[in-house]
Amino acid sequence: MRIVFMGTPDFAVPTLEALIRGGHRVEAVVTQPDKPKGRGKAVLMTPVKEKALEHGIPVYQPSRIKKDEEFFHILEEIAPDAIVVTAFGQILPERILNLPKYGCINVHASLLPKYRGSAPIQWAVINGDRESGVTTMMMDVGLDTGDMLERTVVTLDEKETGGSLFDRLSTAGGELILSTLEKAENGTLLRTRQPEEGACYAGMLDKALGKINWDMEAEAIERLIRGLNPWPSAYTSYEGKTLKFWDAEVVPCDDAKVTPEAVNGQIVGVLKDSFLIKTGKGCLKINELQLEGKKRMDTGAFLRGYPVKEGTVLGE
Repeated sequence: MRIVFMGTPDFAVPTLEALIRGGHRVEAVVTQPDKPKGRGKAVLMTPVKEKALEHGIPVYQPSRIKKDEEFFHILEEIAPDAIVVTAFGQILPERILNLPKYGCINVHASLLPKYRGSAPIQWAVINGDRESGVTTMMMDVGLDTGDMLERTVVTLDEKETGGSLFDRLSTAGGELILSTLEKAENGTLLRTRQPEEGACYAGMLDKALGKINWDMEAEAIERLIRGLNPWPSAYTSYEGKTLKFWDAEVVPCDDAKVTPEAVNGQIVGVLKDSFLIKTGKGCLKINELQLEGKKRMDTGAFLRGYPVKEGTVLGE
């Protein structure tokens, strides 16, 4: 097929690579405009743009695809058989959705209709789901509301993080799109309307989401830590500095010094290689962390440099 691919972040790269590897003619790649990043504010190409240029594929970066007449005429001239979209970052207007022979097909990182929206991967971990996956979908004017085409189910590991699930689903998406396109071309692709029952949206992540509320149960906090690893990360404050947590486990508070006066967020036990924090239910054992201005490290190394005291309340 003659394909136009639309995508922006790392997650979309395996899908683009799969299209190329699968023998499809990727006539153009469309991605978000380059943006300044980092302390030096250097303008960096999107990961999809970098990959496209490696393969000599023309790249277009419309800032507002809905209102870009010149870009629409370029698409008309290309006349793609299909437009494949993976984490592009802009809503496509109806005239683009109707342009390709086989339509616009989206690779979405959830088992639709659950987790429509921008952050399905992280919310699956945060909410303690046992399964996630990838769904290919025929796009319409709604936000991830189009007919479902095919899906791949992935079982979450006990210590699954947002980052590890991101990698697994991005690879699965690249594999699934080839099957979907093959069936579209030979006329065997089935469309299933999304039910509204079970539908929910996975809202965009921001740093404020990572601020730990110690009144939550230890299990919920542990999932938050995994779900927001590596970004935006779960954190609290310690002696006026931000303290990020990268790995923790839920433990009973039996061995900790939990007095009747102990409050949630209080360090109630300091061990050789970790420390325990009282939560709304249960205790959280911290295995890996990062103090503001320092490198990520295991808790044992941290304690050798920062002798944490029992009774310290975090987040104050």
